[in-house]
Amino acid sequence: MMRRVGILGGMGPEATILVMQKVLASVTARDDADHVPLIVDQNPQVPSRIRHLIEGTGEDPGPVLADMARRLVAGGAQALAIPCNTAHHYLPAIRAAVDVPVLDMVELSVARAARLAGQGGRVGVLGSPALRKVKLFDSAAARHGLDLRYSEAEDDLLAAIRQIKADGPQPGAREKLAAASSALFERGATVQMIACTEFSLIPEAVCPRTDVFDTLDELVSAIVAFATAPAEGHSDSGTR
Repeated sequence: MMRRVGILGGMGPEATILVMQKVLASVTARDDADHVPLIVDQNPQVPSRIRHLIEGTGEDPGPVLADMARRLVAGGAQALAIPCNTAHHYLPAIRAAVDVPVLDMVELSVARAARLAGQGGRVGVLGSPALRKVKLFDSAAARHGLDLRYSEAEDDLLAAIRQIKADGPQPGAREKLAAASSALFERGATVQMIACTEFSLIPEAVCPRTDVFDTLDELVSAIVAFATAPAEGHSDSGTR
C-alpha cells in the first residue's frame, strides 16, 4: 500500500496544480489505485513571502504553514511536501510542528545541481530575489562546493513572478525570464535551476544553451519515491 503525502499548497495555486499533474504523470498506472495518494491543502491565504522577506511589511507565513502541516498530518499525511521554493525558508517552523518527514526541495535540488555542475561548478538560480536575501540555497551549495550565481535583474524577475500570479503566464514574463537566464549563462552559469514554481509554468523561456532543471521536478521525484517505497528500510534522503 502506498503512503500518503501531504501538499502545503496555494503558493501559488497554479504551481500546486502543476505538482499534482507532474506526480500523476510520473506513475505508470493501469488503474486509479496505482496513483500516488495525496492530501492537498490549497491555501492561497498563506501570507505573502514576498511582503515578509523582501518588503519587510507582511505577516510571518511560518505559523500558517505550521498549522497547515498539522492539519495534513491529522488527515493522514505520512510525509509533507511544499511546492514553493521560498516557503522552504520556514521549514524549521513546519518541522517543529509535526513528527513526519518533510521532503526538502532545496537539498534535493542542490544535490542535482552538484551532479550536473561538478565540484566548483557555477549554478544559476532563477527565482525570487528572496532566495538570495535569505541565502536559501547557500549552505547546501557550499557543502557541495558549488558557486551560486543569482540574477542581477531582480526587479524584472520579481515583476515576472507577480505578473504570473496575477494573470498567468504572459509573454512579458517569458521575456524577463529568458533575458535573466541568458545573462546568467554569459556569466558562466551553464547549469541553471528553475527555483520558482511560477517559473515552472514557463520552463521553455529559459536560455536553450543551459543545462537546466526544475526544482519542482526534484520534489515530484521525492514524492513518488516516498509514496511507493516500502515503509521499512525507506531512505529519508532529502527529508530532514
